[in-house]
Amino acid sequence: MLGSDTEEKPMSNVVVQLLVIGLVAGVAGGMFGIGGGAIMVPAMVLLLGMDQKFATGTSVAAQILPIGLFAAIVYQRNGNLNPWHALYIAIGLLIGNLFGALVANQPYISSEMMKKLYGVFLFVIGGRYLFFR
Repeated sequence: MLGSDTEEKPMSNVVVQLLVIGLVAGVAGGMFGIGGGAIMVPAMVLLLGMDQKFATGTSVAAQILPIGLFAAIVYQRNGNLNPWHALYIAIGLLIGNLFGALVANQPYISSEMMKKLYGVFLFVIGGRYLFFR
């Protein structure tokens, strides 16, 4: 199962779909600096039928390795990176991810609630980018 009530898909098909999701998220991350969750979580939920919490856990685990390392080297070589700023953000991410995971995995936070919260989050960020400086 994929963390949902949907029928099980052939494993090779799932592996290919997960690789494509990772590739698309990687390109978007390298181009826009967005976290993989903005691409990977919706893709896993909507395309693979994963449960919201399961998709979030998978996304977080996929980002454990220094996935942005090669992209960061390119940005550094082009003068578009302050490593100290990145380090401070990384420290905040470590702490913030822990607290976010603790909250999201409380029994009173359902997968359906997570979907709604995530949708509102993306909607607000999208509106901010589209209509405000």
